[in-house]
Amino acid sequence: MPLALAGFALAGAPLIHAGTSDDKLVYKWVDEHGVIHYGDRVPPQYAKKEATVLNSQGVEVRRLTAERSAAELEQSEREQEQLDKQKHHDDFLLTTYASVHDIERLRDERLDQLKGQRVAAEQYIAGLQERLLVLQARAMTFRPYNSASQARRMPDDLAEQLVRTANEIHSQGNALTVRDEQESAVRAQFQADIDRYRELRTATTARSD
Repeated sequence: MPLALAGFALAGAPLIHAGTSDDKLVYKWVDEHGVIHYGDRVPPQYAKKEATVLNSQGVEVRRLTAERSAAELEQSEREQEQLDKQKHHDDFLLTTYASVHDIERLRDERLDQLKGQRVAAEQYIAGLQERLLVLQARAMTFRPYNSASQARRMPDDLAEQLVRTANEIHSQGNALTVRDEQESAVRAQFQADIDRYRELRTATTARSD
């Protein structure tokens, strides 16, 4: 950039070409506006930022890394953990599967298992609904559903069975929703594994050519 070149001409040239000894060092840093500066020391306000040390020939001899905040360090750790996790999973894919067909076969087995669980849950819910209908029919012969003068108050055990059965139907319905989400997650995960496996295999083939 023009400002950077100007900074080199004004600040760098006298220090590098002023007849000083060969071990004369020059510091190079960038300010908050992106302008490059040179000098025999880094100003205090930039002491925690990245800087480069040049020898008398203008060759970089050392790099001073910027001091990172706690948030930056935490972010760096998270990124490294993610990279390590991805590498571990890549190794798992390459050592576990011989082809995409192997991944697809395992995916289909998992989906069949979930389908079997869904069918069993649906049958269970159907049985509960039939039971609820029977209980409701019985409840209609008691007060308050039966307004006849001779009608008796609903027994406590019948009322309890009605509540318990209705709650179980609701709970099982929520469980079916969770199974649907699990099925979608399994499909998405296996598709991601298939795509990643193809990438890794393509990269491996390219390196071997």
